[in-house]
Amino acid sequence: MNLEKIMNDLEKKHPGELEYLQAVREVLESLEEVVNQNPRFEAAGIIERIVEPDRVLSFKVPWVADNGKVHVNLGYRVQFNNAIGPYKGGLRFHPSVNLSILKFLGFEQIFKNSLTTLPMGGGKGGSDFDPKGKSDAEIMRFCQSFMLELWKIIGPETDVPAGDIGVGGKEIGYMFGMYKKLTREHVGVLTGKGINWGGSLTRPEATGFGAVYFAKEMLATRNTDFAGKTVAVSGFGNVSWGAITKVNHLGGKVVTISGPDGYIYDPDGISGEKIEYLLELRASNQDIVKPYSYEFPSAQFIQGKRPWEVKCDVALPCATQNELGKEDAETLVKNGCFCVAEGANMPSTPEAVEVFKKHKILFGPGKAVNAGGVATSGLEMTQNSMKLAWSGEEVDSRLHQIMINIHSACVKHGKQEDGYVDYVKGANIAGFLKVANAMLDQGVL
Repeated sequence: MNLEKIMNDLEKKHPGELEYLQAVREVLESLEEVVNQNPRFEAAGIIERIVEPDRVLSFKVPWVADNGKVHVNLGYRVQFNNAIGPYKGGLRFHPSVNLSILKFLGFEQIFKNSLTTLPMGGGKGGSDFDPKGKSDAEIMRFCQSFMLELWKIIGPETDVPAGDIGVGGKEIGYMFGMYKKLTREHVGVLTGKGINWGGSLTRPEATGFGAVYFAKEMLATRNTDFAGKTVAVSGFGNVSWGAITKVNHLGGKVVTISGPDGYIYDPDGISGEKIEYLLELRASNQDIVKPYSYEFPSAQFIQGKRPWEVKCDVALPCATQNELGKEDAETLVKNGCFCVAEGANMPSTPEAVEVFKKHKILFGPGKAVNAGGVATSGLEMTQNSMKLAWSGEEVDSRLHQIMINIHSACVKHGKQEDGYVDYVKGANIAGFLKVANAMLDQGVL
């Protein structure tokens, strides 16, 4: 495999799509050895085929504000690869959404979904619509307009979207209602549904729960666990909420959360009613964390900064892509952090990852660590297909086992001669092999 030629060709075809190109390079660098060892992959053009989405749908989404003004946003669905199952991946509503970000997320989703061992392909979608500050009626009208285009290419055995940033149970409900009206079918076409109409228990917390389960397995390789550990978490949405909840269950102490305005440092730990307050904070539609410091006097608000300067044993970046840079990584290492597990998608820059690897820090990449969310979405699809609902305990137990299996696959393909586990390489190879072999079996399509 000629990595530089592949990347040069991609950059010419997709100029300016920085996030997508960054994600592709990171994956391919890990795959060079395994691809070169299997000439069938090169003969079948597996790499050239897997880095390009099967199709991209872009469309306008007109909607009417409460004051009668008409607005137009852009909507997208990237169907990347369905070699092992229907396209599966979230919908993101955020002003930063563009094609590059969605292609990066969809490409990562291929391997993340493969790692779960569930039959799900990779996809992603969303819009540059910002639900912050919008009324429920405005969000409903937008979601209905969005689904008027999206419904044409999705289905329970074709493409099953889920939620992501800006898309929670409310937005999923509005979109599902329109899909049901258009198709006259009540099927599991979306995941993250309300528990009263086909949703799964534990789904909102699942990404955070899964991230901590994975980190727990990483810590076990150093003969330790979360008990007594100080943990820094970024973000304050569902992923952070789930991660903080599970860290507390396992005996750790979370001391930070963050938002676009800065971060909160709470040396007493974020537990009990403080965790419940995160849900109120998130529901306020303000997208800021400063009010936490008014509610709890033990907390300090640090404006305009990220929490990686706080001394901790474990770091869980759970906010957004490229939120943890080289200097942040060096600070974490200097302060004694020895485990970093990505709850978000690609939150660490390539330079930060190199720092972690150089210092032999336990580092788990997002495609493995945060696979618990899509794994539980897959479990929701299973429940929908079987027309039944599992208890929260059963869902959590299945999720826990899936994360243990993902960790084992990463160790199998990422363990080096000196015993250090390169989780990035392990996750990429394990995820790739299943998809690549399925593509070989199915011919050139």
